[in-house]
Amino acid sequence: MTVIQAIILAIIEGLTEYLPISSTAHMGFTAALLGMEETEYLKMFQVSIQFGAILSIVALYWKKFFDFSNFKFYFKLALAVIPALALGYLFDDKIEAVLGNQIAISSVLILGGIVLLFVDRWFKNPKIHDEKEISNKKAIIIGFWQCLAMMPGTSRSAASIIGGMTQGLSRKAAAEFSFFLAVPTMLAVTVYSIFLKTWGADSATPQKGYEMILSSTENIQIFIIGNVIAFIVALIAVKTFINVLTKYGFKFWGWYRIIIGILLLIYFLYQ
Repeated sequence: MTVIQAIILAIIEGLTEYLPISSTAHMGFTAALLGMEETEYLKMFQVSIQFGAILSIVALYWKKFFDFSNFKFYFKLALAVIPALALGYLFDDKIEAVLGNQIAISSVLILGGIVLLFVDRWFKNPKIHDEKEISNKKAIIIGFWQCLAMMPGTSRSAASIIGGMTQGLSRKAAAEFSFFLAVPTMLAVTVYSIFLKTWGADSATPQKGYEMILSSTENIQIFIIGNVIAFIVALIAVKTFINVLTKYGFKFWGWYRIIIGILLLIYFLYQ
């Protein structure tokens, strides 16, 4: 992987992580279009640069995350993240197997887009407009909705936001809780991918993520640059998304997913 390729992937990660359009799908498509070989390091890099995107949310909502007197906030996030951690651990190998199937991911992208076209019609009268009004039960339910994103192409953001809206949250409240929930979820995935997961377990040279990163100066530079770029781009993307979502809803993102999904499906079917 070159530095330029790493920067492009990090920009895609930062732009798409918190939008309901699937960062996993977009990074996979981008890597394929760039002609990048699907190595274990590439897979690990695509997961690990989520750390930069995580920090963008902490920076934007630092008062919320560092208000240690607000125990209920931390408790709700802990409850909501449990389903994803448990199911993610159980189905990690199956999820990884789908990551290279661009046709399946393109199809999921289209189906998710169709759902987004109708979301605003289904949930017209929200009752919850602030995170403080979310009960523990609703937090857990949203956490289970987030698990739908284990299928690459679904979008963790879309799944958790729609899950929030099923529980009576407004678009903005659902989006912000999705952002908050992303921090422990993605932090756990990132830590697992770097320090605990053995990449290429069936190969002659299995390695932990940190071993791959530290194997060369170039890999260290690529890892740092990727996370810095993802952090900066995600800061901009989150602010923009909240404004667009509040004013216009999900229809734009639904059409975007459908159009991109169809184009990519045609490309991968006939390449």
